[in-house]
Amino acid sequence: MHQYIDGSRRDGTSGRTQRVIDPSTGEEIATVALASAEDVDLAVAAARRAFGAWSRTTPAERSALLLRTAEVLRERQDELAELESRQCGKPIRLAREFDVPGSIDNVEFFAGAARILEGKATGEYSPTHTSSIRREPLGVVGSIAPWNYPLQMAVWKIFPAIAAGNTVVLKPAEITPLTALVLAEALTTAGVPDGVVNIVVGDGREAGAALARHTDVDMISFTGSTAVGRSVMEAATSNAKRVHLELGGKAPFVVFDDADLEAAVHGAVAGSLINGGQDCTAATRAIVHESIIDRFVAGVAELYESVTLGPTAEDATDMGPLSSFAHRDKVAAMVERARGYATIVTGGRAGEGNLAAGAYYHPTLVVGAGTDSEIYRDEVFGPVLTVTPFRDDDEAIALANDTPYGLAASAWTNDLHRGLRATREIVAGCVWVNDHIPIISEMPHGGVKQSGFGKDMSSYSFEEYTSIKHVMFDLSREPRKDWHRTIFRID
Repeated sequence: MHQYIDGSRRDGTSGRTQRVIDPSTGEEIATVALASAEDVDLAVAAARRAFGAWSRTTPAERSALLLRTAEVLRERQDELAELESRQCGKPIRLAREFDVPGSIDNVEFFAGAARILEGKATGEYSPTHTSSIRREPLGVVGSIAPWNYPLQMAVWKIFPAIAAGNTVVLKPAEITPLTALVLAEALTTAGVPDGVVNIVVGDGREAGAALARHTDVDMISFTGSTAVGRSVMEAATSNAKRVHLELGGKAPFVVFDDADLEAAVHGAVAGSLINGGQDCTAATRAIVHESIIDRFVAGVAELYESVTLGPTAEDATDMGPLSSFAHRDKVAAMVERARGYATIVTGGRAGEGNLAAGAYYHPTLVVGAGTDSEIYRDEVFGPVLTVTPFRDDDEAIALANDTPYGLAASAWTNDLHRGLRATREIVAGCVWVNDHIPIISEMPHGGVKQSGFGKDMSSYSFEEYTSIKHVMFDLSREPRKDWHRTIFRID
């Protein structure tokens, strides 16, 4: 049973099923009875019933339950890593050392952050009144998470929401739902009341759309493609609900001529291949000074060719398959079209031999693609890096910003002023200097332009999940206020 509503598992009632496939082997892990719009109604109703009591718990009470949840997740961390690895095609090393511990750390962060939610201090801003600010939960939050980081994205969406006193209905991607269900069980085991967190596993057309347009949902949080994000915004107009979107990216990786070339090469390989390149912040466009571009390309190509593709359960595996055969074929098709206008330096092929049974695709380096080409401009979401030369700093910044996206970027330089200029002028929600990809729970994640708006992680995410209420007390005890004469005559 792959729905989790009001504290227990159950089957979906749509009459349709979804096979969960291990993309490294093509073998079925589970078959999910998908949720219908009626299941979404049940989950939203459970969340609404739970909201009143949950919103009145103290921050200390919520914090204690979240800390206990982190303990339960730590007790189940091996199970979580294996499930995440199998359903996504992640190397077990990545799941065990990045996805799972990072998720648990995020839970612990919000357990602490729950206790420091505050508004502006009480004060007199009018001579006859005292004002204060209340920060209050919104109500029922509908969250839609993607398939590339199922556990982490579920954590990022659920925990700031419930730490602030909201209740949640989460729709994970139907092809990778298994760790979200374990997460829901962990919350129940930790003592979080039934209905505070509900999981509906369904497709976007029925379950996702029903959640986004539901008139008893007060906020919708979506992570996924920009195109689907637009449809989520449209659906949210049903009751003018608050919207939080974390969408696509096409991150520039700018390497100036004074950069540490070895560091930049290693950073480019790690930043472009993390999670098989299926990361909206992944390095996708290397923009490299013309004087060092040949050495950069040679260095990246050499490291790409040394990356070990293999079974996800083996510690020696560096990169697993892509998330599905359909997605592998989409990435491959984009690379094949690029052969007509660019050069594939290395990669550009699916797995062979023992890897042929899985959705594997080799790390692919592309040079000579024009800045108006598909491979340069559109989100590939795979292990593909383009390399483009620049002549001077102005051109580098212009190329970095020549994209409709604005989620993440990096600049590689040993010049303090160049680094500062890059962080100021590159338009993105995050700009790293001499690194690419690291995230920490205390710092926000989110984009600008067509990469969306709003923040995940950090205390800044509470801005998404709370509303600000102004409370004002009259101090004068005067029944007749001087301002009343602007409305009616006072004798």
